[in-house]
Amino acid sequence: MCGIVGYIGSKNATPILVDALKKLEYRGYDSAGIAVLSGEDIVVRKTKGALKFLVERIIDETIKQSSAKDSAQAEKENDEAFKAAVEKTAAALPGCAGIGHTRWATHGEPNDTNAHPHINESGSIAVVHNGIIENYARLRSWLQSQGVVFRSQTDTEVVAHLTNYFYEKSHDIFQAVRQSLEKLEGSYALGVICRDFPDRIVAARKDCPLVVGIGEGENFIASDVPAIIDRTRLVHFLEQKELAVLYSDHVDLFNMNGEKIIREPFHVDWDVSAAKKDGYAHYMMKEIHEQPKALNDTMNSRLVRDENGRPVDINFEEMQNPEFWKNVGRVVIAACGTASYAGQVAKYVFEKFARLPVEVDVASEFRYRNPVMYPNDLFIVISQSGETADTLAALRLAKENGSRVVAVTNCVGSTISREADDVVYTWAGPEIAVASTKAFTAQVMCMYLLALKSGNVRGTLTGDAYLKALSELESIPSKIEEILKNQQSIQKLASEQFNKEKIFYIGRQFDSAICMECALKLKEVSYMHSESFAAGELKHGPIALVDPSTLVVAVATQRSLFDKIASNIVEVKSRGAATMVITQDKTGYFASCADYVSIPDVDDAFAPLLSVVPAQLFAYYCSVLRGNDPDKPRNLAKSVTVE
Repeated sequence: MCGIVGYIGSKNATPILVDALKKLEYRGYDSAGIAVLSGEDIVVRKTKGALKFLVERIIDETIKQSSAKDSAQAEKENDEAFKAAVEKTAAALPGCAGIGHTRWATHGEPNDTNAHPHINESGSIAVVHNGIIENYARLRSWLQSQGVVFRSQTDTEVVAHLTNYFYEKSHDIFQAVRQSLEKLEGSYALGVICRDFPDRIVAARKDCPLVVGIGEGENFIASDVPAIIDRTRLVHFLEQKELAVLYSDHVDLFNMNGEKIIREPFHVDWDVSAAKKDGYAHYMMKEIHEQPKALNDTMNSRLVRDENGRPVDINFEEMQNPEFWKNVGRVVIAACGTASYAGQVAKYVFEKFARLPVEVDVASEFRYRNPVMYPNDLFIVISQSGETADTLAALRLAKENGSRVVAVTNCVGSTISREADDVVYTWAGPEIAVASTKAFTAQVMCMYLLALKSGNVRGTLTGDAYLKALSELESIPSKIEEILKNQQSIQKLASEQFNKEKIFYIGRQFDSAICMECALKLKEVSYMHSESFAAGELKHGPIALVDPSTLVVAVATQRSLFDKIASNIVEVKSRGAATMVITQDKTGYFASCADYVSIPDVDDAFAPLLSVVPAQLFAYYCSVLRGNDPDKPRNLAKSVTVE
C-alpha cells in the first residue's frame, strides 16, 4: 500500500528519492520521509502530509507544517514550481545513497514521529517498511526489557531496533537484517541503510512487492516500476523471502539462508509516457480514454484471424494446456474489490457460453473458511497488481487443495503471476489512478476470452455462434470510443446530480453484476453513498431508503427484461427519486421514466464492457464537481498488500 524507494550511485540521492516518491503518490499516503547518508551521518527528514511539505522540510528543517495548510491544497500545486523546489533539495541535503517512503497509517496516527524512515537509538541505522509486523508488540516489549527506548507508535520501529540488536553482535549490516527477518512475523518490504556501510542498501521482501532497478553506475529499489521506469528498464522482481544488497556498480541477490542467487534481470517494455497525464487533467480520465487501446491490446494478441482478417478462434499461448477446459467441472473465482466484480460478470459469461457452474468468492473470505474443493475445479484469481495479499493467500490455499490456478493480472513478474499454474496478462499498461478503470475492463475482456474459448473447447459454443461472439467482442473497443465522444451528456447529468445523498444502481442478470462496479467507482472517488442492488430486490428492503434525496441509476441492457426494469424505475420515481438509465435502447422505451445515457447497440451478453464506461465518467465528473482529486481518493491505496 505504501511506497518505498531507494537510490545508491554517484548522483545526489535526495531529488531522485523525492521524484520517485512523487511517482508513487497514486498508491495513497498520509506522510512522507527520506533518510540520506550525508557525510558521516544518516540525515532523516519526514513530515505528515503531502510531499510538498517534505520538500520544505528538507530545504529548511526549521519549517514546521502549518495547520492552515492542507494536503488536498498541496496536491494542486504547480508542477513546475514543485520540480524547481525538488532541485533545491540537492544542495540542502547532499548524499549519494538513501531511502524514502510514503506511508498510510496502520499502527499509530499520521504524524511526523510515526512517519518513515525509522531509526535506531543512535541514528546509525534507518529503515523503511511496507506491510505489517504482526508480532511487533511482543518484540517491542522484549526490546524495551533490553533498555531500548521507542519514539513512535509504529510496528516498523521494531525492525530498526531489532536490526541494531543483531548488528551490535556481528557488525555486519546484511547479517543483522537477515537475522532480524527470522524473528519477524507478518508481511514486509524493507529498505535499510547503515552509517557504517555507506556503500550499500539492504532490501528484503515477504508478501509485499519490491522491485530492484539496475542502472549504469547506480541502482534503485521501489515498490512499483513507475517510480524508476524513467531511469532504468532492467529490474529484478524480488521473490518471496529474498534479500538484495545494492551497491553503486552491482546488485547481489540472496535467499533467507544468505546463499547467493544468480538470476537475469527482467526488461520492462512499458512506454514511459504511459505513466504521464499527456494533457488530461487527471490520470483517471486519461485511463478511461485508454480503454479502447487496452482492450485491443488484450484481444489482438489472442485472436486468431482468417485470410480476410476476421476472428475465427482464440489462442492463449501463455497457457500450457488449454484442453484442460474439457475436464473442468466447476470454476471458482477469488478476488477483491473491483477485481471481484470482474469475477461477478465472469460468472454470467462462463455460465452462458461454457455452461460451467461458477462460484465467486471474496478472497478475504475464501482464505479463512474451510472451502469445499474438487479435483476438477479450475481456480481463477484476478488482481490488477498481482500482489493483493488476500488474493495471494486464496491462491496458495487453492493450490494446497490441488486445484489448477489461472491468474489474471496486469503486472508481469508479480507474485501472483509467478505462483499460478497459468497466467493471463491483461496488457492494460500501467494504471496510475487509484480507482481502476482500464484495468477492470481489461480483466473483464480476459474473462470473456477465457469463457468463449472454454465454451468452444467444451462444445457448448461452436460454428456460427462462436464466430458471431468473436465478432461481437472485437467490436467493443470502437463502441467505447463512441461513448467517449459523447461524454458531455454524462458530464451534464453529473452536474445535475452530484449533490444527491444516496445513489442506487439497479440491474438484472449481466446488468446486476456490472452495477456492483458502477456503485464502487462512484463511492471511491466522489465519497457519495452508493450501493447496488439486483433490481428485483428493491421491494425486499432497499426501497425503504428511497426519497427525493436519492438518485437511482438503472443499467438496462437485457432486452428480454426491459419491462421488468421499467417497472422498478417507475417504483422509485413515484417515491421522489431522480432516475437515470444506461441502455442501448433507441426506441424510447424508458423515456417517460428516466434520463437516458445511451450506449451503442450491442449483444446483451457483451453489454457490461460498454455500460460500465458511462458509470466511470459519471463517477469522475461527480468527484471533480465535489472538489475531490479522483486520482488519489482518501483512505484508499492502489495495491492492498496487507490485510
